[in-house]
Amino acid sequence: MGLQEQEGWYDFGLSASQEERAKRLHEENINIDLLFQGPLSPGAIPESVSLKVKELCEPYKDEPMVYSAMPAQIITRLSASGEIAEYKEEWYRSGITAGNRELHLNDTESMITSMGEVQLQFDSSDWLVKALTAEDIRRAKREGRKAGIVTAQETDALGKNLELLDALHGFGLRILQLTYNNQNLIGSGCAEPGNGGLSKYGLRFVERLNTLRIIVDTGHCGRQTTLDACAASSAPVIASHTGVEAIYPHMRCKSDEEIRAIAATGGVIGIFAMPWFVHEDPDHTTIEHVLDHIEYVIRLVGADHVGIGTDWPMSDLGWSLVFFKEHIAPKLGFAKGDGPSTETVAGLEKYSYFSNFTRGLVGRGYSDEEIAKIMGGNWLRVFEQICG
Repeated sequence: MGLQEQEGWYDFGLSASQEERAKRLHEENINIDLLFQGPLSPGAIPESVSLKVKELCEPYKDEPMVYSAMPAQIITRLSASGEIAEYKEEWYRSGITAGNRELHLNDTESMITSMGEVQLQFDSSDWLVKALTAEDIRRAKREGRKAGIVTAQETDALGKNLELLDALHGFGLRILQLTYNNQNLIGSGCAEPGNGGLSKYGLRFVERLNTLRIIVDTGHCGRQTTLDACAASSAPVIASHTGVEAIYPHMRCKSDEEIRAIAATGGVIGIFAMPWFVHEDPDHTTIEHVLDHIEYVIRLVGADHVGIGTDWPMSDLGWSLVFFKEHIAPKLGFAKGDGPSTETVAGLEKYSYFSNFTRGLVGRGYSDEEIAKIMGGNWLRVFEQICG
């Protein structure tokens, strides 16, 4: 008789012994999601909370950017105060040891506000530690706690003031993405048709990140910017959350050339679980499609260079995500109708279903060592090499 099926288990057709092995591995391994929007998701947030948040936000509906950002901010505060117990429960059910906690560096106001929001998460939860070194992550695992890695996806707030990077590093920033979708002072994002690569300032920026021991992230970078970063960096380069262009040719996916370049630095390619970016039909995207992207990277550059950066589902509410897709996403470089909304990958509707990654890798025949690397070991290796 097989193990009793758990909530959220995707049907991989595993035998009882495979299920036992997957359970053991998921419990033993250090599992890292390097674009961890959770632990909450629309499906994990009580309806009463959703209605309460909507009531608080309604007066700001005529200010689209404010209205769109408010729900996640309110959810963070409610979670910190203990009003959303699912925050801790979902994280622990997921088995994720470490996930990023994201700063927003769009402008000075968002930088300061998000620093407060991120620090609030650490200050209000004695089970959540700020990961400054790899040992912080290992210690969290040993002590039954969780680790948050401070990251950012934008750089606009910095302008050309590289001294701000020192201050952010002091706060705990350990991973920084060079560009988002569009052009900035550093280089071209993946939505830029010009594919301009790193600027002269961008080269200095990468050098400063190397000096500060902040990991260079190319997740949203354009092709030439990614290649330039790999050539310029003296440390491993990552793509925290992306996909494989050869499987699904979306602007957010990486070419074989980019994947090889990142791997050649000793870096890691994190595969996301965003339905619109991994498969042609977002309404029928499953975790098998996500695993296909992981498997492609393994075949191309080896199991030492792939990890997970789901980026989905958001710690947000269904009505807010629909608003974001209709009113905000086009301003961020996404094509009309493309990008974040309410669709989810079957098998990862909630972060508490994260063990499906381990179960799927077992089903595909990977060894214990390979699974440990993919589920977090590769991220931990790069983190230790660069951050200590």
